[in-house]
Amino acid sequence: MLNPQQKQRYLDEGFLVLPGFVPRAQVTALRDRAWAIVEAFDPAAGSGIFATDDASRAADAWFLGSARTVRCFFEAEAFDASGHLRQPKALSINKIGHALHELDPVYAPFSHSAELAALAADLGLVAPQLWQSTVVFKPPRIGGEVRWHQDATFLHTEPITVTGFWLALEDADVHNGCLWVEPGGHRGPLRERYLRDGDALRMAPLNAAPWPTPHQAVPLEVPAGTLVCLHGLLPHHSAPNRSAVSRVAYTLHAADGRSRWSPDNWLQPDDGALPAGF
Repeated sequence: MLNPQQKQRYLDEGFLVLPGFVPRAQVTALRDRAWAIVEAFDPAAGSGIFATDDASRAADAWFLGSARTVRCFFEAEAFDASGHLRQPKALSINKIGHALHELDPVYAPFSHSAELAALAADLGLVAPQLWQSTVVFKPPRIGGEVRWHQDATFLHTEPITVTGFWLALEDADVHNGCLWVEPGGHRGPLRERYLRDGDALRMAPLNAAPWPTPHQAVPLEVPAGTLVCLHGLLPHHSAPNRSAVSRVAYTLHAADGRSRWSPDNWLQPDDGALPAGF
């Protein structure tokens, strides 16, 4: 799957960009399925607002219950002062999470494909386990910022083996909120942990190392079908989307089963049953 140069680039930089990893027809099917889930979503059944800079908002039953199901979350700016949507529901969703890879008839077979399994092996995941999946919409005009973070903050193992797979379902650029990364930043410390105690969630600081400065960060402007691999310690973020077009992406997070899944992660296995691999 990966050649020696690509493997070394991932080791050196902490990320790898793979253009054309997914054929256009499959990208279209995945994107259309995401819109179909949103169309079928009834906000009256329950919903949540997701914001990575406010742990207390996520600490509710809707968020915690999404670990083993498929739920939609609104953008923080989706509603006006009267509680009404500023724009149509389809343009107001922040994300769908977090068990598409287990439950959805379109996303599950893609997530467990032979191509992803081979890629995970080349990245060093000897006994991969798929823990989380999310469709992130970055809707036009109200797409929220995702602040600088490391995936190991939210999905922690000892040693750290969490790896992100970020698939562009639409073109991503600096105008609609593409990813920004710090090349080589995965060699730095883990700065914080997102901890669960019962049904309470909190962000705990670990290391005061500063986040990357603008001149240390590079944008990943990529066309639809591109897959980006992210080391669990790599700092990355995305800016708000104030453009007129969305920036839909599908993300998977896996860890090596040989590492210990932290018992204070927000996402915990049901009855101790560990997730399947690719």
